[in-house]
Amino acid sequence: MNRRVLGIVPARLGSTRLPRKPLHPLLGTPLLEWVWQRVERMRVLDHAVVATDSGEVAAVCRSIGAPVVITRADHLSGTDRVAEVASAASFSGFDCIVNIQGDEPLVEEEHVAAAVRLVTDGPWEVGTCATPLRDTVDATDPARVKVMVDAEGRAWAFSRSLPGVVPPTHAVLSHIGIYAYNRDALLRWATLPPSSGEVGERLEQLRALDAGMAIGVAVVKDAHRGVDTHADVARMEAELTLMGHSNLVRATT
Repeated sequence: MNRRVLGIVPARLGSTRLPRKPLHPLLGTPLLEWVWQRVERMRVLDHAVVATDSGEVAAVCRSIGAPVVITRADHLSGTDRVAEVASAASFSGFDCIVNIQGDEPLVEEEHVAAAVRLVTDGPWEVGTCATPLRDTVDATDPARVKVMVDAEGRAWAFSRSLPGVVPPTHAVLSHIGIYAYNRDALLRWATLPPSSGEVGERLEQLRALDAGMAIGVAVVKDAHRGVDTHADVARMEAELTLMGHSNLVRATT
């Protein structure tokens, strides 16, 4: 049986490190539009929408042809926002839900598909991705979340710092913030109270991990970093320019 896959891009307008982040221009084009250009072409998704608490973001979505759902403004995390959308009757026919970060303009379909396969073809309630740590800078940077994975591909810890003790059967990798969820697992996740780990590390996935949910990890090739700060904007604009993207070319039909 084919399982239908829904992609949801959470886009919260409020951001402390980069104000109005979804609308922040990259080479003159809103960050969210760069993300959407990639998402709308992903064949692994049967449908995709943007989830936002902002009328301004919704207006931009409509101007670029992106389906958009207005959500509550008080969600604690992107997963909570995604769960609100997925719980709507109009999306009840989707078995697998994917949370695609709204601040990653170079998000790879390969990574999304890898996370989806963990849920649709494997035993996992939640699927995500990771890549090998590149160097000591990566390993010590708190902005680069680390995940400890066992030989079966199950996540046992997420942290902004390196774990003190790593069993010989486990590996520490750099986490990529894509999440695919079994529908029931997503809705259950959203009913859980924030865990002490989630609050302490500011990592939403620890709510599920601390509750005993099984998170599978697909190891993929190196990933592009997202945009969280003004320094990231400059880095991403340079990267896009190097790749030949002087501006955004919208998909045509």
